[in-house]
Amino acid sequence: MSKNFLIGLLVLAVSLIAGDLAFAKITGSGHDFSSQAWELNQEICFPCHIPHNAMANTGQDRLPLWNHALTTATFITYSSDTLVAEDVGQPSSSSKVCLSCHDGTVALNAFGGSTGSSTFAVGPLKVGTDLSHNHPVSFTYTATLVNKDGGLNDPSTSVSALGGQTIDSGMLIKGKVECSSCHDVHAAKGNAQTDSRKLLVVSMVQSELCLTCHKK
Repeated sequence: MSKNFLIGLLVLAVSLIAGDLAFAKITGSGHDFSSQAWELNQEICFPCHIPHNAMANTGQDRLPLWNHALTTATFITYSSDTLVAEDVGQPSSSSKVCLSCHDGTVALNAFGGSTGSSTFAVGPLKVGTDLSHNHPVSFTYTATLVNKDGGLNDPSTSVSALGGQTIDSGMLIKGKVECSSCHDVHAAKGNAQTDSRKLLVVSMVQSELCLTCHKK
């Protein structure tokens, strides 16, 4: 067995391992609903996505082929004397897709045109409609906010823990902080694949996720 052949095998093994980590998937994660009694087809993707007849006008907010009913609740948003961001309002559709299950007002099985049943998020999985005690979402995070706040990293230049991407390119949605900035529903990024409950994109060990944006 030649030295070059052994090296080739080693490179292939490393590539396969890296590929498995890079493409970790929703299967077996906290958002794999295929084993739930209300998912009659035992599908993984269908509660959220559909290949045909998807909801209209959702692609612009990165809601590809969306299939789940969106919440129509009015939320109590976060406010604080130390909050500098001026555009914290009602969650955008990018965050509403998460809240459509986690606010507890829409049934988990309200998808595919069905209004669902009495299957709702409960316990710690239910965020509710009062977001005043949660990290604000749907606000613009740019260098302008950084200059006003004084305690934030510049999202356009600061590198996150997501494969060398900047905060802007790897965590923000159209320049805004959304639910998916910190949580990955597909369990494919960062710490999400090993944290089936919180699905965090970056580990909270030594507050790594917080310190990605905040300078403390």
